[in-house]
Amino acid sequence: MEVYLDHASTSPLRPEARDAWLTATQEIGNASSIHGYGQSARRLLEESRERLAAALDCDPIEVVFTSGGTEAVNLALKGLWWARAEGTVAVVLPDGEHHATLDAAEWLATTEGARLRHVPLEASGRIDSDVFAGELPGAAFATALAANNEVGTISDVAGLAAAAIEARVPLHVDAVAAFGHVPVSFRSWRGSAKGHSGLSALSVTAHKVGGPVGVGALVVSRHARIAALHHGGGQQRGLRAGTQDVAGAAAFAVAAELAEAEREGEAQRLSRLRDELVRGILSRVPGAELLGDPIERIPGNAHVHFEGAPGESLLFLLDRAGIAVSTGSACQAGIPEPSHVVKAMGRTDAEARQVLRFTLGRTSGYADVAAVLSVLPEAVERARAASGTRSGARS
Repeated sequence: MEVYLDHASTSPLRPEARDAWLTATQEIGNASSIHGYGQSARRLLEESRERLAAALDCDPIEVVFTSGGTEAVNLALKGLWWARAEGTVAVVLPDGEHHATLDAAEWLATTEGARLRHVPLEASGRIDSDVFAGELPGAAFATALAANNEVGTISDVAGLAAAAIEARVPLHVDAVAAFGHVPVSFRSWRGSAKGHSGLSALSVTAHKVGGPVGVGALVVSRHARIAALHHGGGQQRGLRAGTQDVAGAAAFAVAAELAEAEREGEAQRLSRLRDELVRGILSRVPGAELLGDPIERIPGNAHVHFEGAPGESLLFLLDRAGIAVSTGSACQAGIPEPSHVVKAMGRTDAEARQVLRFTLGRTSGYADVAAVLSVLPEAVERARAASGTRSGARS
């Protein structure tokens, strides 16, 4: 039996999104062309922008299509930096952010002279709101995850955005892991923000909600100041130049609509499945511990520390059994390393190497949970034996 429990990395392509993509590829024209073919492509593109905007609760003009979440994050961070208020050099950066954010921020620090103000995570993986608010005054901008992509803990985005408004600092929210699983509302999170402060940008991507790989979006407030990364055509408010991917936009819009329509029902179903998986793991595997907030977390996420069992070994053993999981983010070029998120939660380097992330999605069912539970205890014992650790003994 093949079991796929790595939906947080990429969720399988929805048939409806695939069909929308194939249909849209039949459009002949470039959406920037003036002739009839071009205008037909433009209509489909703008209809897709409107549909995605409805799912994100923002204005269509605020949706900037990108090649994915990583480009969206880079456009947000570098664009906010290059458009920042004169004399501001600080960037407020929580420790548990996705590497797309961490690496872009480090690049700004190394190359552009940004001064990073680090914000610790709580033991649950939540951003410390008080420290975050305290670091905001005088910053060029701040960034934060809506939900942690590894341990699944949900952030208090409304509170973080309100603090940014009060400090008059632009805020970027990475909603890649959250979108389609928890409520995402750009309009309500932006709230009473005026001008350039508060929530200014929000990043999402298609392949986390059953859309194709290679398309994402950055929601950019009509009031925000963000500089472009690409130039040459002035498309999308001048924020992202280049011929626009009409087919990708159409497929993303369909996937986003379906994910949002199913969200509440799927959240209940996946929470039950996840809880069944967690109960089974904790009852069958000595030394196993659920990480992240036990309640305020993405419904399909179960991030578990297996004491004394290297995550890389567990991943290999489960893969041999036909079960696909991950040790954390899939965006580190396949290089095994201790989870920076787990370390930011106050765990040791050794503990940060002994974790697995199980993420369930719309194709997951109880048979998948049963399959995992049938092979996991033995896999943990074998991993511990190979590392020289007895069952349940602290490494």
